[in-house]
Amino acid sequence: MFSPLMQQIIERERLPVLSAETLDAFAREAGDMVLMVGGDWQRHVEVNDLAVILPEILKAAGGRLTGAVLERESERAVQTRFRFNRFPVLIFLRDGGYLGRIQKVLDWADYIAEIDAILARAPHEPPPYEFPDGCAPAAPAAT
Repeated sequence: MFSPLMQQIIERERLPVLSAETLDAFAREAGDMVLMVGGDWQRHVEVNDLAVILPEILKAAGGRLTGAVLERESERAVQTRFRFNRFPVLIFLRDGGYLGRIQKVLDWADYIAEIDAILARAPHEPPPYEFPDGCAPAAPAAT
């Protein structure tokens, strides 16, 4: 379930809501796209901030980016696939290939610079998970 504000923005902006199953087909046809993965809006206060920012990013891109929102039920599957550790996140794709992500709310000028840098990349594999300080993965057991 989306926050009331997020639902209103999805409807007003006519943003498609994708599932893990429909993402690939949509992304292959979309060219350059940005996918918002919100997470639990009651736990992550930045979800509504990013919901307001997403349409502004799309407007600033001047038609260069297609926007979409991921349904809540598919968030964990997409998180595993694209290896991000924070919600909300914007995931950038080109013809279905991964370009990069932004995992926090930024100042406007930083969004523009970061998005320009992401869109200048060639598609590649998502980076490995980044563990927060003090949360290193367990060492393999000795055999």
